[in-house]
Amino acid sequence: MPAPLTIVMYHYVRDLEHSRYPGIKGLRVREFAEQLDYLQSHYVVVRPEAVVAAVRDRDEALPPNAALLTFDDGYLDHYTNVFPMLYDRGLSAMFFPVVRAVRDHRLLDVNKIHFILASVDDPTTLLGPLYDALDEFRGARGLESDEAYYARLAVPNRFDPGEVIFIKRMLQSELPEDLHTIIAQRLFDRFVTVDEETFARELYMTEDQLRTMIGCGMYVGSHGTSHAWLDKVDPAGQAREIDGSLAFLSDLGAPLDEWVMCYPYGASNDTLLNILREKNCAIGLTTEVAIADLDANDPLLLPRLDTNDLPKYGGAEPNKWLRMVMA
Repeated sequence: MPAPLTIVMYHYVRDLEHSRYPGIKGLRVREFAEQLDYLQSHYVVVRPEAVVAAVRDRDEALPPNAALLTFDDGYLDHYTNVFPMLYDRGLSAMFFPVVRAVRDHRLLDVNKIHFILASVDDPTTLLGPLYDALDEFRGARGLESDEAYYARLAVPNRFDPGEVIFIKRMLQSELPEDLHTIIAQRLFDRFVTVDEETFARELYMTEDQLRTMIGCGMYVGSHGTSHAWLDKVDPAGQAREIDGSLAFLSDLGAPLDEWVMCYPYGASNDTLLNILREKNCAIGLTTEVAIADLDANDPLLLPRLDTNDLPKYGGAEPNKWLRMVMA
């Protein structure tokens, strides 16, 4: 019988203190090394292919305390900082680049927001320019008042205070897509840089770097073509997002017989799942916070832990997530 599986999700892994944007929410390289020590002390870090086999064939059982490492968005951090460390330890992981970011050198909206926030000492500095932009479009687009948006959206979560959540939600999902894209671009141009292409080239991996990682045993899967909220895209658009990503993976030489989908923002719906099943997708990764149960979970809706859910010190005592799966 398949064992419980701890899937860990990573984004930025960088030397934050010595970077241009020390305020970016990421994992320091030394913390990543310590977390790997912790994982290797208490878990069996399994190869991606072993997880696919366990999902497809119940006779292919995973070992007790199995863990899978996943890295979203295709950052250059993953090539320069993560890949060498994994390779030196004999570990493999899943990486999920976005076609638009790697091939077209265009910044993802989510990354524009990250760096806008990291470019100011006080996030409330951004409220005035955001409100000014809303005023420009309010009448023609029937937008709510600033106060109504803030009261409804500025709800802190486990990672961010209310004002940061407000800015993220306004620029990610609350406003119509064309409008939040326009406003995010204006703020990025003002607070970060107008040279988006150079910034993107410095932020994301190249196709050759991804091919190198594949050749060295890393797994590269789909994260969509444009990092869209796929639950908000019509079925035809969903199919285009998936087809574009699969064509990209084919060009890289990544496996397509039993491939893995990582949902941008963790968002999916029934029409998307049907498309994935038709295209022989083996596994889908969400952002739901839980231990994956390969007996109970739909294989296209597997939950993950965030790196912040696990200790960043190799000698740390088992935390609640480890105690849940300890054999």
